[in-house]
Amino acid sequence: MIRVLLADDQSLVRAGFRALLDAQPDIEVAGEAADGEEALRKVRELRPDVVLMDIRMPALDGLAATRRITGDYALGEVKVVMLTTFELDEYVFEAIRSGASGFLVKDTEPEELLRAVRAVVEGDALLSPGVTRRLIAEFAARSKEPAAVDALAELTEREREVMALVGIGLSNEEIARRLVVSPLTAKTHVSRTMVKLGARDRAQLVVLAYESGLVRPGWLG
Repeated sequence: MIRVLLADDQSLVRAGFRALLDAQPDIEVAGEAADGEEALRKVRELRPDVVLMDIRMPALDGLAATRRITGDYALGEVKVVMLTTFELDEYVFEAIRSGASGFLVKDTEPEELLRAVRAVVEGDALLSPGVTRRLIAEFAARSKEPAAVDALAELTEREREVMALVGIGLSNEEIARRLVVSPLTAKTHVSRTMVKLGARDRAQLVVLAYESGLVRPGWLG
């Protein structure tokens, strides 16, 4: 059973998400929070698998709450998916860098929300359909000069290649087609790369791909 915490200052939004999630046989809503401080307390108390976190909340915003969650070693298994009203919310870029496993716009289709919850539990980064490339392009535009990442030296040539493809927004299936391997093989390469670099998920691989210079702006072909 996947346990979810809902963190949003709008009770109607929480009620809608709860109705959808609780109707699933493999998902249950473990709790709710109306602000970032309450979300942080509930995460520590309930240890949910996934937190659906609104970016804009009183007391402590979702971005700060996410940073505290992902920075707490004891909460390492908790995944955070940011919720935003706009596809390219000004905070989304920083949310990914803060350790969020991805983000969804609030008006996303119900099926996509359910897929998101299940995907992040499996360790996959989740970005709303149609915005992955734009988000990465935004990241690229804001990236500083590449910094040396010593851990990249531990990667094999194929793992570097796979990481670069993750960095330009390709899924495991797309990577498999590009490299002419099975999706399982592609997923294995991604997983090994994450382990070697200590990345929580694919979203952090994207960050590292740009910060290390492995992928550069303009490679979004």
